[in-house]
Amino acid sequence: MQCVPVSVVASNSVRPRTRTVLVASADRSFRQRIAETLTGLRWQVREVEGGAQAWAEADAAAPEAFIVDAWLPDLEMGEFLKEFHGRFPAVDVVTASGEPEIDTARGPYRQELLYALRRSQDNDTAVWNAAPMLAEPNTRPARTTPAQAQPETYSVQTSAANGFTGGSIAVPGKTVSIRPLAPTSNPSISSTERLPELVGNDASMLEVSRRVRLVAPRMAPVLIEGPTGSGKELVAEALHRLSTRSRKPFVAINCAAIPESLLEAELFGHTRGAFTGAVQGRVGRIEAADGGTLFLDEIGEMPLGLQSKLLRFVECGELQRVGDNETVKVDVRIIAATHQHLAQQTQSGAFRADLYYRLAVFLIRTPALSEHPADLAMLVDHFLARLGREAPVKGIEPAALAKLAAHDWPGNVRELEHVLERAVILAGDEPAVSAREIDFGLSIN
Repeated sequence: MQCVPVSVVASNSVRPRTRTVLVASADRSFRQRIAETLTGLRWQVREVEGGAQAWAEADAAAPEAFIVDAWLPDLEMGEFLKEFHGRFPAVDVVTASGEPEIDTARGPYRQELLYALRRSQDNDTAVWNAAPMLAEPNTRPARTTPAQAQPETYSVQTSAANGFTGGSIAVPGKTVSIRPLAPTSNPSISSTERLPELVGNDASMLEVSRRVRLVAPRMAPVLIEGPTGSGKELVAEALHRLSTRSRKPFVAINCAAIPESLLEAELFGHTRGAFTGAVQGRVGRIEAADGGTLFLDEIGEMPLGLQSKLLRFVECGELQRVGDNETVKVDVRIIAATHQHLAQQTQSGAFRADLYYRLAVFLIRTPALSEHPADLAMLVDHFLARLGREAPVKGIEPAALAKLAAHDWPGNVRELEHVLERAVILAGDEPAVSAREIDFGLSIN
């Protein structure tokens, strides 16, 4: 092949073939930073917000490269990357940060893609990009797993308000060290980023706050996944508070607490005489939330038959009361929550896939308390202060805090709150909660 002189290329304005890169992230600023760098390198950049859009754009554009953020709102990242690489094996795939990873960026564009990532991360304050910058695949420092850590050593922080200066407490079979409360584990995020409802300075909690702030002003449905007692309803309330609908109703319904035979009427309302005992008509929870936010707690427990009716409402915004032939137009933003992994539920047929994708436009996961144990003392201070609103605020003795630190917390933050409430009641007029009261609080869980 004959080489073309540089002077001839310039005079005829011949340019290299434009390459296409797909950038997937729920964070628009991240996409824009990547796009700015790659456009300057003569890439055609296509931006998408989620996995479903990524599939469609990849089919339509046949990109040479794909940059994907560490999290997408509508699917599980590990499975998505495996399926994407299997379907588009020739596409260079680079993940921005975090786990899981896929190492396919081996083509001629690799250095340009990594360069764009470095440029985007230089000024990035996102929690999910707070890990060390991606320099070369598989060279990132190994993460410490619970099995690699010292399983019999627990570390707890506490504020100076309780009068602690640090130390080590012996618990049968364990050693618990107590040290003064440290500042946020992610200094790139200021304290103003943390929502007051979500107590904790761990990066996982700051991540929740950041995602709430990102999606709250939008109309997008949100799915909150997390273990029981991890604060999913607090997240839903924060989403409503920070939204443009904050002056309108926030209506919550627990789909697992209402019998299946009554749940439809509770959600959609009913007319007089629609069923036995319906002596008068009633507006349902959906209609009661008109203009505001509807929070569907434990959505994974909703019967399949009712899921199809909810899907129709989500799609068209119209509902039909039980026993009525007329439809009613309702404007609500839906926030759903579950302790289950709904993506897996859709694979087994226990939950409708089409409804899942409608609800999980944006996904927020609340961590278990065991995932951010360094926040324990801050949570203890928070709950003791709240319990002391009508009485002097109690402190907590170091040995009592050590016992709390040694507990596994299967019930998460809600369990901690109840244990402290029982301990405070038992402590009576004592100025501080002792280990004896904590033992009692833990013994009846």
